[in-house]
Amino acid sequence: MMLKTVAVALMALQGGGAPAVTASFPFAVGEKLTYTAKLGIISLGSGTLEVAAKDSIRGSEAFRFKFRLQGKTIFYSLDDVLESWVGTGDFTSLRFVQDFVENDKPRHKRYEIYADSGFFREDGKEKTEPTPTDPLDDAAFFYFVRITPLEVGKKYVYPRYFRKDKNPVTIEVTKREKMDLPDGSEVNCLVLHPVIDTQGMFSKRSDTRLWLTDDSRRIPVQIRTRFPFGTITLRLKEMVLAGPDAPAPAPGK
Repeated sequence: MMLKTVAVALMALQGGGAPAVTASFPFAVGEKLTYTAKLGIISLGSGTLEVAAKDSIRGSEAFRFKFRLQGKTIFYSLDDVLESWVGTGDFTSLRFVQDFVENDKPRHKRYEIYADSGFFREDGKEKTEPTPTDPLDDAAFFYFVRITPLEVGKKYVYPRYFRKDKNPVTIEVTKREKMDLPDGSEVNCLVLHPVIDTQGMFSKRSDTRLWLTDDSRRIPVQIRTRFPFGTITLRLKEMVLAGPDAPAPAPGK
């Protein structure tokens, strides 16, 4: 559940309409971001966020995004994976898979999302549930926020979460703040305060903050949230970039 709630809140749009999906995304297959995970000052483990592939889902080309969080302390362990398939043309979710192993208890859920028909279905269940016309799932929000206009001092509201009854998601852009990237360079970041009507990391009481680079790539640099048992921080430690703005490889590499 921890990984699911991390991703849910990374969706922001100005009320009244979605931005046009650009033909050239600031990410591409091969991009991989790696994070340290800490509980307070205690090392918890690591996380990765990657553009894993382009697949075909029901005849539509789709990015496959993958987010994995692994960690262990003396009282808690987890290995959570989210995978999301998002259309490259309209940037809406087509399929979403959750594989969670927390304290050695596995849980698996798979959702097929049919935006054109207005419903989604969880694997193994007959009943369908309503979905918006342009749905996004938890992992997709990491990438959606990277192609969305954001301004300091504004609050964004948009009902695109694939579970229609959990909308809207809100994100307030609170300020700019300088952060260091893994290569040692200092960059300006937008600091976001995301809230969603669910329990967990992005509930109002969790007071989550997300740092995104304030440039064309919008790289997630840090996520910090409060839980009853302490504060969890994910901090970017390594990045392999791909796409139109990726740096050229160093000579000899």
